Amino acid sequence: MHDLTATTALGGTTAEVRDFEGLRISECPDWALASLASRLGREDEVAAAAQALLGAALPGVGACAGDGPVTAFWIGPEQWMLEAPHGSHEDLAARIKAAMGDAGSVTEQTDGWVRFDLEGAGCHQVLELMCNADTRRMDSPAATRTAIAHQSCFLIRRADGHFSVIGPRSSAQSLHHGLIEAAYSAL
Repeated sequence: MHDLTATTALGGTTAEVRDFEGLRISECPDWALASLASRLGREDEVAAAAQALLGAALPGVGACAGDGPVTAFWIGPEQWMLEAPHGSHEDLAARIKAAMGDAGSVTEQTDGWVRFDLEGAGCHQVLELMCNADTRRMDSPAATRTAIAHQSCFLIRRADGHFSVIGPRSSAQSLHHGLIEAAYSAL
């Protein structure tokens, strides 16, 4: 039998956490992700099923929604990314597919992305160096897609002083390096 060890996107057995004056940057490997797209003509069915799943309506452009462990953010016309704690929702894509039936297309996304959370008063200074999103004016919660460290990423403002950067897992090291260097420069 093989002796396999799970690793994070940065290659460790535990999540990487870096502290700066007024900022913490944390690798967040414990989140399940799945994308959802409404099939043509089935938008109302997807909206109703998602309402039951999320406890809220699917979010519009630039928005996030969800009153429980499953939350969603808008990623394109009739398309959303849903996220939930991995420990309780390892089968997130299967749960969403069961709720949607054939009205929506669901794709497992967990291992395609890496999430880094930035928490603290220094978030804005770091993100101002990294992307063109106006983080000071973003609603809370809100989501946008922007280039960060030369990569297309989702930027989610979860609360005042709390942002998540979700980027391609294959570029996790580069994205993390960019965030760390920006923190050294800005703080």
